[in-house]
Amino acid sequence: MRHIDDVDVDPTGFESWANVYTVHKAFSHPSELHGSLCGRLTAGKRMDEDAWMTIVCEHMGLATSVADESPELASFMSGAYDRALVQLNAADMSFKPLLPDDEYALDQRLQALSAWVRGFLEGMALVASESLGQAPEEIRELIEDFVAISQVAESEEDSDEGEYQFTEITEYVRLGALAVFTEFNEPVKAPAGENTLH
Repeated sequence: MRHIDDVDVDPTGFESWANVYTVHKAFSHPSELHGSLCGRLTAGKRMDEDAWMTIVCEHMGLATSVADESPELASFMSGAYDRALVQLNAADMSFKPLLPDDEYALDQRLQALSAWVRGFLEGMALVASESLGQAPEEIRELIEDFVAISQVAESEEDSDEGEYQFTEITEYVRLGALAVFTEFNEPVKAPAGENTLH
């Protein structure tokens, strides 16, 4: 059996997440858990490690004791949490949903995108269901678009047109998540003494 020590542990890479899921025999989709985390973070929720690991174990179908028994899993997921928050806050807008790269078939990438958006919507709803009703119209419209994207289930043949549409939708989701984050989170203050742009 492979151990997490034997795999690439970059918490931003889909392959790393997929390997972690394989090691722990999880049946759910890693993109969905990443989406759920990002949905919570964009809605303004912050979690301590215990709360986050409880969510991880529930999503992966693991006993919560696994978090104590597997320090590698806890370390990986802690890094994933920190990295997601840093990316969402990044001034260069470098945030990206956790999706397979283009070596995967288009229908697999579509399924992953749909899973990510489902997780994102679920995470948001759990944290900000009431405040979403008072959000600006463009945010509410964005969420409606996300609901439609989350229901994409039909298989797509690999084609230039399909690739183009997938790229466009992925970029829309990426920028949409950042827009929601900006709406529900205070800007990070620069440390005292640093010059900031106004």
